[in-house]
Amino acid sequence: MPRPLRFLTYNVHSCFGTDRKLDPARIAAVIHECRPDIIALQEVDVGRARSGGVDQAHMIATHLSMEAHFHPALHLKDERYGDAVLTALPMRLVKADVLPSSGEPRGALWVEIDLTDVKLQVIVTHLGLSGSERVRQATTLLGPGWLGGIGQAESRVILAGDLNAIARSAAYKLLATHLKDVQLQSKAKPRPTFPSRLPLLRLDHVFVGDGISVSDCKVHSSALARVASDHLPILVELEIEPTLQNVPEQSRSSCVSRVP
Repeated sequence: MPRPLRFLTYNVHSCFGTDRKLDPARIAAVIHECRPDIIALQEVDVGRARSGGVDQAHMIATHLSMEAHFHPALHLKDERYGDAVLTALPMRLVKADVLPSSGEPRGALWVEIDLTDVKLQVIVTHLGLSGSERVRQATTLLGPGWLGGIGQAESRVILAGDLNAIARSAAYKLLATHLKDVQLQSKAKPRPTFPSRLPLLRLDHVFVGDGISVSDCKVHSSALARVASDHLPILVELEIEPTLQNVPEQSRSSCVSRVP
């Protein structure tokens, strides 16, 4: 049977809200409203003076009784800024690296999450501000060192984050030729995520590969979410199909026997 999974992606803006208040606990409260199993975060501060020197990834994870993997795209002495994945499920780091950048440094974080009957590969990223930069970064993510090296017969794939890209952009179209945009798989009309108080642009995305279907998808726009960050989070309810190698032999035979 497919495994149900609640996945959320969220640009937390270093936990500074639209009211200019710094409050990691408020970000955690927004996430808690959604009850996700796996969380992809962008714009996370760790040890930065501007945000009180705290480890925001660890602080948010602690509030949610989860563990976190963090990767700094920007590293200045003891100050770090980047992406994180949070979950209470068994998780291991696969890769964390920089992406080709012409402006602010950008990176990506790849973790493998063990769902017992399937290995879920989750890649979180935050792409650059220029169109040509985003195309180079998307091309890298689709290459052999990242998505291109994952066998989807053995794993299931999710790519999520603030891509700074609307649907008609070249970077978005490049990724959409290889993966499925969850907002387009849902019955609901795609909704923008930025800015949070009056959303106009659909910059945040979740893409999935083969073997993953979408039960529901929404942009979470509670009163708390509209003030906690300048982006709204996307919550998606997924159904993760087991890989063929994890299907019992009897079930495989049954499936094969039904093929005309």
